[in-house]
Amino acid sequence: MQDAAPRLLRPADAAGCADLHATSFAHPWSSSDFEALLADSACFGDGIVDGAKITGFILSRRAADEAEVLTVVVASSARRRGCGRRLLAAHLARLAALGVAKVFLEVEEGNAAALALYRRYGFSVEGRRKNYYAKSDGGRGDALIMRRIL
Repeated sequence: MQDAAPRLLRPADAAGCADLHATSFAHPWSSSDFEALLADSACFGDGIVDGAKITGFILSRRAADEAEVLTVVVASSARRRGCGRRLLAAHLARLAALGVAKVFLEVEEGNAAALALYRRYGFSVEGRRKNYYAKSDGGRGDALIMRRIL
């Protein structure tokens, strides 16, 4: 079901989001973190589900006519198969339908695949946050701040 369409995430998806998040981040968010975010009316996410397992998701917070992408995760088994493209396209369409005019996100400068995806969808680099990301090896990585006008 790698080509499944994204669907809106619900608080009941929190554990699956936390499990997937833990596979990609040195300091993953807990199930209760995701449950609180998904219950917040300013936050929403889109996910791709294969059976009962979430294989990718994107989560944002909206404020007025701006939104910030909080996190994006795609399972290693679903990478390079269009999952990220489907998630981002669906999520940007949802944001636009909600009246969002600008979308911001942060991405580790060394994440070439994510940078290519974001650039493909019209995001441009607007700034940098030094030593923003904690890496699993104990080091720190810079974040690039990206923006897209919808």
